Amino acid sequence: MTDTAIAPDAVFEPLVSDFFGFAAELTDLEKEALAKLRAYLEAEVKPLVTEHWEKATFPHEIIPGLHAQGIAAFGWDETKPFPNSAVFRGFVALELARVDASIATYVGVQNGLAAGAISLCGDADQRAEWLPKLASGEVIGSFGLTEPLSGSDSAQGLRTTARRDGDHWVLNGSKRWIGNATFGDVTVIWAKDVADDQVKGFIVPNDTPGFVATKIENKVSLRIVQNADIALTDVVVPHANKLVNANSFRDTARVLRHTRAEVAWEAVGIAIGAYEAALAYAKERVQFGKPLAKHQLIQDLLVKSLGNITASLALVVQVSKMLDTETQRDEHSALAKAFATSKMRETVAWCREVLGGNGIVLDHDAARFFADSEAIYSYEGTREMNTLIVGRAITGQAAFV
Repeated sequence: MTDTAIAPDAVFEPLVSDFFGFAAELTDLEKEALAKLRAYLEAEVKPLVTEHWEKATFPHEIIPGLHAQGIAAFGWDETKPFPNSAVFRGFVALELARVDASIATYVGVQNGLAAGAISLCGDADQRAEWLPKLASGEVIGSFGLTEPLSGSDSAQGLRTTARRDGDHWVLNGSKRWIGNATFGDVTVIWAKDVADDQVKGFIVPNDTPGFVATKIENKVSLRIVQNADIALTDVVVPHANKLVNANSFRDTARVLRHTRAEVAWEAVGIAIGAYEAALAYAKERVQFGKPLAKHQLIQDLLVKSLGNITASLALVVQVSKMLDTETQRDEHSALAKAFATSKMRETVAWCREVLGGNGIVLDHDAARFFADSEAIYSYEGTREMNTLIVGRAITGQAAFV
């Protein structure tokens, strides 16, 4: 991690929304890194997000500084600057999301999905080639799994095909909702091998002939994220770009197990961002001759919000501890994602309510968190799909269609 000129002596302070003090789990080095990241985000990122959200544009100027914080380096042996825990990496996702959900999503795609797929499914040469470039921001990555006609049923319904042709593979198909792909350099494409009908993973440079990414317009959530429709027409990639250890959807699921837990952390961060906006507004806004914060009904909304945040934070901290001890299973990350995003959705609505009419304009941040929560609620597995993963684990019966 490269030191930043922004607040080099920043001191870590627990968030007021960390009511039970879960940050005490962190080491001194982890707290120092979080303090620097928070200072950078507050000074360099937060002032930009409202304008870019409204315009549906991405602030490319933040990429070098953002990567200098180590946000895409901490989790991988090839790039991490110091030993760190999954709980710390969760707090990184939380800090990003409490400033802006789109920036957290950019990092989640770059680090959790693109780098994660290569780290978990690549061989030593692939990891050595790509992970440092993704960590530094020299290469911007994407993750191509979801398709126009295949989302929740990706395990069976994937339509993109891969055909081996000597030392190359030929990919045909389409992808949808692929974050970072409109300006990215490389995309991990998941496709079914026509020879054995198994899902395989491929590292595909975005400038490969036949690869076309088109920006998805008219979104009302995560407007800063540059999602793309991708068309793949006879895209030829060398066999060396096939992820060596990505040979079935079980391997894809290994990546998603990690990223679902990270999305749960993002959900907590979004809830915290909305809560902080509501709390600040309640202390300043005067109605009936006194601050909103002195009204019982407002305190009720704030306390219910804090309860949701605290319960969700307890869950994601434990899930991350299980990741460190290699005891986390699919159903654990699925429950964390389903619960935390459901509570996030409830919380941002209450926090928006605190602001009354001002809760539907971007000036006070709550409206942005309210809108962005809808995308987080759905991506990386809907609540219903994650519920079925947990349901299968606790009953022993699969209820998938």
